[in-house]
Amino acid sequence: MSSTKETAVFAAGCFWCTEAVFERVEGVYNVLSGYTGGQIKNPAYREICTGRTGHAEGIQFAFDPQVISYNTLLDIFFTTHDPTTLNQQGHDRGTQYRSAIFYTSEEQKQLAEAKIEELNDRGIFDDPIVTEVTPLDVFYVAEEDHQDFYTSNPNQPYCRVVINPKLEKLRNSFSDKLKSNRIAG
Repeated sequence: MSSTKETAVFAAGCFWCTEAVFERVEGVYNVLSGYTGGQIKNPAYREICTGRTGHAEGIQFAFDPQVISYNTLLDIFFTTHDPTTLNQQGHDRGTQYRSAIFYTSEEQKQLAEAKIEELNDRGIFDDPIVTEVTPLDVFYVAEEDHQDFYTSNPNQPYCRVVINPKLEKLRNSFSDKLKSNRIAG
């Protein structure tokens, strides 16, 4: 692993889903579920659930760009959730479930905007992408019981019904990018 790690922050609905996906990607390290993009300091899950804090459930992680590019991470992000539904992923509804990229550099911003334009131009989705591209301000790490949720609860109904299909998409589209010890599902 090189010493030049970068940070990425994505929101794609429930953070349990997004965390489960990116934990399995080679070159991705220290995936944390948390909250970002809102108005109050140090929010708690019970506040986030109201949808009134402005925060999105998201993940923050380090990645090694010599192992996996930010552009490939964007491809995984857009493949494993629906970026065309405003403030919703499946039955999870509210601003806390919005699709968002919180960039940490001007390069990440440019790559994210270019990826959205490319996917829209190619007509990959039936509807336009509504993913917001916003500078990262503060990322608040979620409570411990939200960390590694899928790994700790793979048989929980939400995991089986909602997360497993995302992991299947990951496995089908990016099998060459998976950690050998964390094969999806």
